[in-house]
Amino acid sequence: MGGDTLFADMYAAYDTLSPAMKDWVCTLTAVHDIARVFAGRLGKDRDELHAKFPPMRHPVVRTHPETGRRALYVNTGFTDHIVGLSRKESDWLLAHLYAQAAVPEHQCRFVWRPNSIAFWDNRSSQHYAASDYFPQVRRMERVTIAGDRPYFDPDR
Repeated sequence: MGGDTLFADMYAAYDTLSPAMKDWVCTLTAVHDIARVFAGRLGKDRDELHAKFPPMRHPVVRTHPETGRRALYVNTGFTDHIVGLSRKESDWLLAHLYAQAAVPEHQCRFVWRPNSIAFWDNRSSQHYAASDYFPQVRRMERVTIAGDRPYFDPDR
């Protein structure tokens, strides 16, 4: 047993911020860098990954294109820093925002069984694979649908 996936509701993560924090984070942009996770896992050089997948800037709060709702759009794997803040300030704020995804009331734990299927929307949720199954091996198939470019609409 083990290898469950924890899903975090990033709408709730945003909704439970204080009004002042909501106002501030809606004005911010963060740099997302695939090399943070995949350089080590794939044994690739950061520059080699950046040639194909350059770091991207995305709003810290994104507007969901279908629901119009706001969701936090930062995560420990890919978000490197917040533009315009010092590294110390950025790290502090990101730690605060990352903690929103770890609030139990914002989470759902999916227990995998043979032939289980799960669908989630990366535009409004995050997922974390619990690594509690050693020495067993986690095997699964994953399909990712090409998405849209994250944006923030202050009027929605």
